[in-house]
Amino acid sequence: MTRRDSTTSLRRAVVNCLQSDEGEEDCESSRCTMKEWWLHVGLICVPLVAVYLHVPPPQLSPALQTWRSTGDLFAFRGSHIFYRESFGARGSSDVVILLHGFPTSSYDWYKIWEALNQRFNRVIALDFLGFGFSDKPRPHRYSIFEQATIVEALVTHLGLADHKINILSHDYGDTVALELLYRSEHNRTGHLAIKSLCLSNGGIFPETHHPRFLQKVLKDGGIITPVLTRLMNYMLFSRGIGEVFGPFTQPTDAEYWDMWTGIRFKDGNLVMDSILQFINQRLKHRDRWVGALTSTHVPVHMIYGPLDPVNPHPQFIRHYHKMVQRSTVSVLDEHISHYPQLEDPTGFMNAYLNFINSF
Repeated sequence: MTRRDSTTSLRRAVVNCLQSDEGEEDCESSRCTMKEWWLHVGLICVPLVAVYLHVPPPQLSPALQTWRSTGDLFAFRGSHIFYRESFGARGSSDVVILLHGFPTSSYDWYKIWEALNQRFNRVIALDFLGFGFSDKPRPHRYSIFEQATIVEALVTHLGLADHKINILSHDYGDTVALELLYRSEHNRTGHLAIKSLCLSNGGIFPETHHPRFLQKVLKDGGIITPVLTRLMNYMLFSRGIGEVFGPFTQPTDAEYWDMWTGIRFKDGNLVMDSILQFINQRLKHRDRWVGALTSTHVPVHMIYGPLDPVNPHPQFIRHYHKMVQRSTVSVLDEHISHYPQLEDPTGFMNAYLNFINSF
């Protein structure tokens, strides 16, 4: 190596050394800045998250407290199921049982309860397992089949096993009703004797059903769903549920809070991902449930809010007419959406009474 080469190498080493020192200082400074930034984020966010995850459920409103206090519980396989029953029209022996939707509860029927009492001798509603004031076990494999068995158990508990039952259902309750119908048609042990079936705005056909984005995420989210269910809050819920109400029939703030309170009761938000497996069950058992509906000779009616984004018009109702030709149908006003019994209780009751008085 020549002297010139040696000098050049030395200069390069010095420069590299200086650059290395400067680089290390810059890197160290950047690392310190990042550490400080994350520390600040942690100091702000961690307490907020910790507080949120331990926020108690909202207090029951007077209306919800009354609904709960006038109901009762019965035991089913180690769990307690809430139900409400009232005796109404004298001189009639007709019984109606009300099956609510997801993610709410039997309180969905409160606007038409008194009107039903004027027509039926007994009006009965329950909170399915995992909903409302019923127990919400976890971990648990929630299924439509189990919910149908719970309905059968309630009917037996009330001494109505040999009585003909009218079923009025909505959304998730529609699928439970179809499983009950299947058992009745096939004379399964313990089945209900069904006098009539009235469905409303439910995902009866997987091919015309459009779950909301959050429902898709929760049912298929895998390991992240426990995080998502814990982070769910009132604002996310009210925004999501508001999308399936019509623009002129939105719930009041008090109604939103009552729905959310029912979900938060006994930490129901933590089981929503498990319950949402009913969407997959509908697809898997489509032939069983749709087959029961298309072949039955039980009087069947559909009350439909046409602004429903979950079961959109006109695709849903055209498909329903095609598939269930023996059924009669009531299409409510064009501004009524997915919760017709809450959005238009008068129109809903008129449609139901016209059906129930027609046979």
